[in-house]
Amino acid sequence: MGSSRHTTTPSGNRAVVAVATAGLIAGSLDIASAFVLAGMKGRTPTWLLQYVASGLVGAQAFSGGFATAALGALLHFLIAMGAAAVFYVSSRKLRILTERPVVGGLAYGVAVHAFMNLIVLPLSAATVRPTVSGVVTQLIIHMLLIGLPISLIMRRSHPCLLPNYHDRSLRFQRQSGTRHR
Repeated sequence: MGSSRHTTTPSGNRAVVAVATAGLIAGSLDIASAFVLAGMKGRTPTWLLQYVASGLVGAQAFSGGFATAALGALLHFLIAMGAAAVFYVSSRKLRILTERPVVGGLAYGVAVHAFMNLIVLPLSAATVRPTVSGVVTQLIIHMLLIGLPISLIMRRSHPCLLPNYHDRSLRFQRQSGTRHR
């Protein structure tokens, strides 16, 4: 009998790897900064991860021990992967995101911050008490540690997102005498 294995295209694999890499790196940078900020307020990393989980399960997350901290970590990285995936899809239509990765990444960080604060957090069960300094700090973190790394990683990891990729490919074909038919 024939094999029923699912295969993906090489470009599909590159996209998955780019999204996963960008999501893991941006998520790691973001959670590291959150651990530092929480630590400055006397909070532990476990408490912070339970706070993330409280967005889904409410206040009982704080009495759930390691299990709810693990849930918080999973949720955090799923959100980071989602942000990377949205950037990837958006960059296919809005070429400026990868043609100008610094500007695109910083702007994307602002968009992620707005999405989190205007949609995700109000719909969550987490208790949120925003302050001006907290909002400004989080905006900077989203710009520098989420949007910018996602943009730079996506541009570097996925060659077809590079500006003039197709022009360079055509030049190579002309120089090598090969033609794509």
